[in-house]
Amino acid sequence: MRKPVHPLPLLSAFFLVVAGGANAQTVNPEDGLRVERIEVEPSSITVGVGESLPFRVTAYDADGTVLHPELRATGPRQGMWIENDEITGLGVGRHEMVVSVLPPIGAEGPPATVRVPVEVTWPGIERVEVQAASGGPLYSGTHVQHRAQALHADGSVRPDAEVEWSVSDPALAAVDAFGRVVALGSGGTVSVTAEVEGVRGSLEHDLIPLPIARLEVNGPAEALRTGDVVDFELRLFGSEGEELEAGEVPVEWSYTYVPDDSMGTPGAAAVVDDGRFVAQFAGEYTVWAATGPHRDWATVKVSERDAVRRIEVLGQGRVSHRRTSDFWVYEGVDGRDYAITGTWGSDGFAYFWDVTDPTNMVLTDSIQVDARTVNDVKVSPDGRYGVLTREGASDRRNGVVILDLAEPAHPTIASVYDDGLTGGVHNAFPTDDYLFALSAGEKYVILDVRDIYDPRYVSEYSHPNSRVHDVWVEDGIAYSAEWRNGVVVVDVGNGRWGGTIEDPVFVTNYVVPHGNTHDIFPYHQESTGRFYLFLGDEIIGRQGYALEGGMNRAPYDPEVPRSGTPRNTAGYIHIVDFTDPENPQKVARYHVPEYGTHNIWIEDDILYQAYYEGGLRVVDISGPLMGNLYTQGREIAVFKPNDPVGYVANAPTTWSTMPFKGNVFLSDANSGLWSVKLLPRDEMVP
Repeated sequence: MRKPVHPLPLLSAFFLVVAGGANAQTVNPEDGLRVERIEVEPSSITVGVGESLPFRVTAYDADGTVLHPELRATGPRQGMWIENDEITGLGVGRHEMVVSVLPPIGAEGPPATVRVPVEVTWPGIERVEVQAASGGPLYSGTHVQHRAQALHADGSVRPDAEVEWSVSDPALAAVDAFGRVVALGSGGTVSVTAEVEGVRGSLEHDLIPLPIARLEVNGPAEALRTGDVVDFELRLFGSEGEELEAGEVPVEWSYTYVPDDSMGTPGAAAVVDDGRFVAQFAGEYTVWAATGPHRDWATVKVSERDAVRRIEVLGQGRVSHRRTSDFWVYEGVDGRDYAITGTWGSDGFAYFWDVTDPTNMVLTDSIQVDARTVNDVKVSPDGRYGVLTREGASDRRNGVVILDLAEPAHPTIASVYDDGLTGGVHNAFPTDDYLFALSAGEKYVILDVRDIYDPRYVSEYSHPNSRVHDVWVEDGIAYSAEWRNGVVVVDVGNGRWGGTIEDPVFVTNYVVPHGNTHDIFPYHQESTGRFYLFLGDEIIGRQGYALEGGMNRAPYDPEVPRSGTPRNTAGYIHIVDFTDPENPQKVARYHVPEYGTHNIWIEDDILYQAYYEGGLRVVDISGPLMGNLYTQGREIAVFKPNDPVGYVANAPTTWSTMPFKGNVFLSDANSGLWSVKLLPRDEMVP
């Protein structure tokens, strides 16, 4: 009879192995077979956001003897950070830390576990800062939006602070509950005040007459499609007809809309921001600009983008007895095309395929390494070597396995490198001469692999107070996805910031909302020359969504409740304009609300997105980008790899995708390797 598996939820993905008893004691994994109970001191924890408190874990056997097993402590990613026997508060609220024995080989039944209540609280407000959308004076008759930031003593910002607004002279100006101020007259000064928890901040304005007598709006002349980003021209004129610079005069933009299909199209159908405009639906749009009593407009017609193309399924390299992880497709040194696929939680297997004919992919070989999971597989650009990352090795050393691809159909292991990589290697990135390998989420180590039989340590980079999940190297710059710290940018040989491969230099980091930055793809857009970073969330489970649900990776088993069901995920792609790395700007997103993202590839201004249970998504990312690409008709195609005999039947869980020589390959956790073809528009069948 199969024993039920009792995994800790991956929503609590931050975990740390700690020692039982006095935390500095030597760990004895075999003690895990004897543990009857665990105690944590303190038994409940209250910690402020950004503050850290130590905790102590002690494990006992049935007689009360102190043991020293391997333990792990986990907590909700959005609530806390656990590291080095300390807990750091991240998200205000009541949470729970779970401490359990890391079961050694031979353990039966659920591990000994203790649950510790954790309350994360806000620190006090130190000061309040007030800013106006437009600087300088207030012009009579105009509206100006004000924002307030409530700051703690350490400089961190209180999110969603409850602000009370007031003005010093209600005869000169008025303010609403959201900080929008209207100048009622001119002459004199007025202070705008924001108060949060008894702490006040103010901004003072002079009130002067509005110098504008007329404004003019001109729309673009070209035909527009949904998703096209365009600029409306604004001209301001004085009382003598002279043209004025916009300067500090606040201008409000809005639009009205007449749909092509009034029965089927919602009213909120576009985004307009300081004259920059993008439409989500076809129809007739009138874009308005106003300041004080003056306003003007221009009307444009927007048609459907009509981007849809058909996908043809070419072939499948079915893997139904194990869960497939990442893959890589490449041209071998013999001129034929090959792919490598890894496995997740499946005894360390990697598979090798000849995909020269994508309609008949042939399994040529396999290698089993000492690992629970071969999460990442990649091949150097020159096809000389491959890399398998290891997690869950029996000796805990993990590291990377470097493959000699001189005979691509039958690779051999050239070397194993695990110095400094013992905590589990989740991802890696190979160049022809160097290999970047992650170590336990703490850092990435750079290896010289010019001799793949004798890899050598070169350097490493670890970002303070961060967890790294993925790294991608482009033009001598390493871009790493680091969860709550967003993307971290490091000069590893570009030289602009003084970095070399031997001495990496930090450049900057950019944080995106939600704190789940999991994957990254840097891309030079062909149609505009802009440089974008595509940053992917990963949220396992859907807490707070109407469609909730966690994750189940097991095939159907009548003895295991809820087995054989697909998992639910959330998250989306953040698109950041990084053309000027000193001033990055988030400009757009790609968000399919029902599903969550995983790995990314971009080629020829087309985004190929592995969207877990949302399948493969193919998206037009040409031209300037703004708003949510999903709602703009930019989706070209969607393919869900259903397999009735998959590891979990008919449950697409698309892990990665990669265009290659005119075809598109993808790996799916429940069904293996697939090849499809995106057909040109002239082959569309009505």
